[in-house]
Amino acid sequence: MIPDSSAAGSSSEPDDARPVLETPLVGIIMGSKSDLRIMSAASDMLRQFGIPFEITLVSPHRTPHRMVEYAENARKRGLRVLIAGGGGAAHLPGMVAAFTTLPVIGVPINSTISIQGLDSILSMIQMPNGVPVATVGIDSAANAAVLATQMLALNNARLADALEKYRITLKDRVMRTIEELRKGGFQDDV
Repeated sequence: MIPDSSAAGSSSEPDDARPVLETPLVGIIMGSKSDLRIMSAASDMLRQFGIPFEITLVSPHRTPHRMVEYAENARKRGLRVLIAGGGGAAHLPGMVAAFTTLPVIGVPINSTISIQGLDSILSMIQMPNGVPVATVGIDSAANAAVLATQMLALNNARLADALEKYRITLKDRVMRTIEELRKGGFQDDV
């Protein structure tokens, strides 16, 4: 069993205050610990939706056998969606997709100043036919978690309701900002 960090109920709370751990439905993987600064947004969003997940390092270059084992066994272990972050050549999402039939959502990570993540996003969106990687924007791990939630909500009414409520909060946030701007003298034409 590969995962070394199940975060289904992890937090800074004492052990007795943590919820009962459930089988993770989403696997969040990255090739390097430095990617955690971006990928933690996916874990934060999954926690908001109450989705059990695991998070670990799976390097396609430094631990290729671990990557293959992780991808090949993900479905058997109960995972339903994989979120894979990658910077530079960003091989992780595509290589994992080659070894599983689970949906893989790629998060391109801006790891180089000169190219600003474009190399990563191009690597993910240019997959060959039959081995797709759903790809979100550069450094958009939170959107990857929302997309994973949408996939899981296809046959989960609780998650479908949670997504509806989430969208309402987004709308309400914008409407509050519009009202604040109006009070400050901003006029909209709508």
